[in-house]
Amino acid sequence: MKSAPGNRPDRDVDILGFLLVDAARLLRAAFERRIAQAGLGLTPGEARALMNIATLDGSRQLDIAARMGVEPMTLCGYLDKLQAIGLIDRQQCDADRRAKRIRLTPASAELLTAIRREFQEVIACATEGMDAEMAHQLCDALTMFNNNLQALDTPPALQA
Repeated sequence: MKSAPGNRPDRDVDILGFLLVDAARLLRAAFERRIAQAGLGLTPGEARALMNIATLDGSRQLDIAARMGVEPMTLCGYLDKLQAIGLIDRQQCDADRRAKRIRLTPASAELLTAIRREFQEVIACATEGMDAEMAHQLCDALTMFNNNLQALDTPPALQA
């Protein structure tokens, strides 16, 4: 069967890629606008760093930078500010004396709650019109999608 012009079988693959890239860009921009307007005293980058530290509490700076998709020196600037205002501690890594592990301080709890509230508002806007089942399916599909992509980065010897 011949495809109609403009109705290529690989069109859906192209569209999926563009939709994912656009969704990630739009989500980040919306979050950054909300944080900038929220009056929390943090830049959007610092807020993202704090959220990632909360997820990876006790992780090395290098691992947090990789998860955020920023250079370690960029993250270092965020961490300097977060440490200066008492939201994080840098602790020596037992396994590697050159590395630092990043931990939240109790003072970060209130600010993290405010950042998460802003992020939840962005997600609520982004998922408007979806019922709970559709939002759950989207979450499941993206989890599988991300896991599959992470497996591509894992050396074959470590996959077993």
